[in-house]
Amino acid sequence: MQFRQVDVYTKSEAIQVLVMRLSELGLNGFIIHDPADFEEFLENKEYNWDYVDDSLMGLKTVEPHITCYVQDNEQGAEMLSALGGTLDELKENDTDDFYGSLDVTIDCVREEDWANNWKQYYKPFTVGEKLIVKPSWEEVENTDGRKILEIDPASSFGTGQHHTTRLVMELLEKQIHEGDRMLDLGTGSGILSIAGLLLGAKQAVMVDIFENSVRTAKENTEKNGFGSDMVSAYIGNISDDEPLREKIGTGFDIITANIVADVIVSMSPYFSGFLKKNGKLIVSGIITERLDEVLSALKENNIKVESISEKEGWNAILCTCNP
Repeated sequence: MQFRQVDVYTKSEAIQVLVMRLSELGLNGFIIHDPADFEEFLENKEYNWDYVDDSLMGLKTVEPHITCYVQDNEQGAEMLSALGGTLDELKENDTDDFYGSLDVTIDCVREEDWANNWKQYYKPFTVGEKLIVKPSWEEVENTDGRKILEIDPASSFGTGQHHTTRLVMELLEKQIHEGDRMLDLGTGSGILSIAGLLLGAKQAVMVDIFENSVRTAKENTEKNGFGSDMVSAYIGNISDDEPLREKIGTGFDIITANIVADVIVSMSPYFSGFLKKNGKLIVSGIITERLDEVLSALKENNIKVESISEKEGWNAILCTCNP
């Protein structure tokens, strides 16, 4: 199978926002090329580096851009068309030049090359105090008592590397209790459900509007040892699908919704109905510029904000609901 490699050129400060916008189109499996990452690497005092790989050195002078892949077929062509429309919209409204050029280059890539491209960028890393996230091809010799969460990129959005996902996982670590029931809205790759189950949840219900995400999330939970007795999944949008809300049911101890501000606002009237009294809600994927809007929507629906976690312009909100 042939794939088309798509490179979108932007500015360092716009990369994470652009990733979220592109993921809404169904694009996923992003590679980030950002000279700011090289500077962060150099400033990391935790390790002493005797050798720096040439690919990492290449980040020093690279023009910031995002790489993703689409199949070279009719569906891929539709995605490219949608991408073009989104970039045109961003350019038209970008009066402050936040996004930069948004130029695009497209090349053909063989499937085996596409798969191998991921392996040089995705290595095991720790999250919080209890988890290690790793791809299937990497081995971890010393877990230091942490639980291993295995997930591969190039499937659906959510490998744990994005600030929004990590913020939610760090909050989950402190909020999940043994035997909790969890609802994961906008599940993507299923990584948050897997994290919740590893941390003690007895059941995870996953929901996403994309069929591919739901299928991938189920595959990923199975790879981590959680079968249909602990995991169920639905396709759809809770904001406009009452039968779906009825299927999902209620009595959950915790909800995660790592999506985008607009979707969180539209979901706000329904969160409390899924939860037990004093159940916990964690919403994320919120850029600082949209934070007040989300907080207002939560308040209007009698959802109490307990804390806000922020990382480089991204926010996760921990809430308590009283249905």
